[in-house]
Amino acid sequence: MMRGHDGTHGKEAGMNRGIMRLAAAAMTLALGATGFAATGAAQSNSEAAKDALTPAQRAAVEAIVGNVLREHPEIVLDAIRTLQERQRAQEQERNNAAFVRYRDEIERDPASPVAGNPQGDVTVVEFFDYRCTYCKKVFPSIASLLASDSNVRYVFKEFPILSPESETGARAALAVWQHAPDKYFAFHSRLMALRGDLTKERILRVVEDLGIDPGPVETDMGSPKFSDEIRRNHELAEALGIRGTPGFVIGGQIVPGAIDLDSLKQMIADARKG
Repeated sequence: MMRGHDGTHGKEAGMNRGIMRLAAAAMTLALGATGFAATGAAQSNSEAAKDALTPAQRAAVEAIVGNVLREHPEIVLDAIRTLQERQRAQEQERNNAAFVRYRDEIERDPASPVAGNPQGDVTVVEFFDYRCTYCKKVFPSIASLLASDSNVRYVFKEFPILSPESETGARAALAVWQHAPDKYFAFHSRLMALRGDLTKERILRVVEDLGIDPGPVETDMGSPKFSDEIRRNHELAEALGIRGTPGFVIGGQIVPGAIDLDSLKQMIADARKG
């Protein structure tokens, strides 16, 4: 499901920073125990202090750090948890700020297909890929939601990230939205139900089956404006911290990952409460 950066490297970096801070504290204690005198900038710079250590002093520092880690592993775990929580909070702040800044583009871009009630009181935005297994699994919940709640406005953001066929599907969908917007959701439903290869030939058969002239759709699939739309969706997803599919924005809440029907309904209810 996921591609690109998934947060793992950031967590490892946070762990390393936590351990380095602990090591720096242990080094300060060790320097005092070994009688190492440092002044000014040397006292606030553990790297400079480390460089000034003799081999014996460095061995003493390493021994103290090792003892601390062995005897009090909970200190390291607490530091890691604190750093992770801080990183999550900072990322959430950035994502929320991005939503406020780009809200019109996220929710009201006329190039983005819309299903449900165009005048609905709550807007749900989904970033998806036609080759995404999780997108296909969650689609029945989306269809059920739109069938049961007539006041939801549902925006589809084409976010092809998994294969060249993903982009083929995205371009065809945008062309269908342009030429037959009233049949977009039926087309989207059919592509979500397809299994196996997503070739242009299979896609155009679906277009024809729905009573849409496949000629203009095929011609416009290569349009530069669709390239711009897909590129912009990638930029918006990155700004919101959505790095995989599916990803949802519901009443300003960002959900990077699949979501079940009950959770969808609860978040919509929360959005209606303001």
